[in-house]
Amino acid sequence: MELEFLNVLWFVLIAILWTGYLVLEGFDFGVGMLLPVLGKKEKERRLLINTIGPLWDGNEVWLLTAGGATFAAFPEWYATMFSGFYIPLFIILIALIVRGISFEYRAKIEDGNWKRWCDAGIIFGSWVPSILWGVAFANLVRGVELDANHQFTGGFFSLLNPFALLGGVVTLLLFLLHGALFLALKTDGDIRVRANALAGKFALGSILAAGTWAIWAQVAYGKGWTWIAVIIAAASLVAVYLTNRAGKEGLAFTFSAVAIVAAVVLIFGSLFPNVMPASNVAENSLNIMNAASTPYTLTVMSWVAVMLVPLVLAYQAWTIWVFRKRLKVEHIPDAIGLATLSVPKELLKD
Repeated sequence: MELEFLNVLWFVLIAILWTGYLVLEGFDFGVGMLLPVLGKKEKERRLLINTIGPLWDGNEVWLLTAGGATFAAFPEWYATMFSGFYIPLFIILIALIVRGISFEYRAKIEDGNWKRWCDAGIIFGSWVPSILWGVAFANLVRGVELDANHQFTGGFFSLLNPFALLGGVVTLLLFLLHGALFLALKTDGDIRVRANALAGKFALGSILAAGTWAIWAQVAYGKGWTWIAVIIAAASLVAVYLTNRAGKEGLAFTFSAVAIVAAVVLIFGSLFPNVMPASNVAENSLNIMNAASTPYTLTVMSWVAVMLVPLVLAYQAWTIWVFRKRLKVEHIPDAIGLATLSVPKELLKD
């Protein structure tokens, strides 16, 4: 199969977009999951939310862009994946919607029950995608049942295989680790100490789970050069543990990000040149040629990307820089949300 430059380019660009999404959204998923663990008091929970408040919606832009780029560059991949993975992707979508609403409306009403429901939405919307993204990507690497028309013929439960479920555990632990390190980097005081302690435990769990899954993926589906990604990921996670113990939070967070990048390289490197391999009949696989748009479409997309992507990157880098300072519980002001309306009991009797 002769590969075209633009097809390869857009495969790489989509991998980069997913890398950006998983690295950036990964830490705010982690913060959301740690909300009930580190946020014992109301101001502590508000502190945790404030660390990602200016960033989480910008991080989700990477997901929208990755989905849009897949739709435009590889429409058949998009159609097969979103129809075959309809249930898990729908669940992820619901979780992200609930999470976004909970972030936006939590501070609007000053009521304990209201805040508990919003906290539950943030926690739910962080745990569910953290697991299901790993399940989805592991199934892409493993391959799914496709017919000659590239239609998914497996059922929902065929996606819940041991390899995919372990992939879900890996992304869960990586995001918990990434979130704990982000909190250690962004906060000060008691939460910083507790986040560092949790990060050490998550690092050990990530080394075990991610190491097992990465070796399984490499031996079963990888290529010779993707051993490099496996080694970098393993070395990065060990470095996370060591730098975390040494109190070097910036380095620990950087190594955590490198581990996620290496994992994405392993995933997309194992796929290439396929985008959705068939586990039953190899000839039914979708690849970067038979799933792609026309050369004209890819050319137009390339010019648009050249002009707009640098602006998006510059804006997001500026946002991160502006909100770079550490936060403390003492920085959190008193709540100013609306009070709930309580009706006097005597009026209810009437």
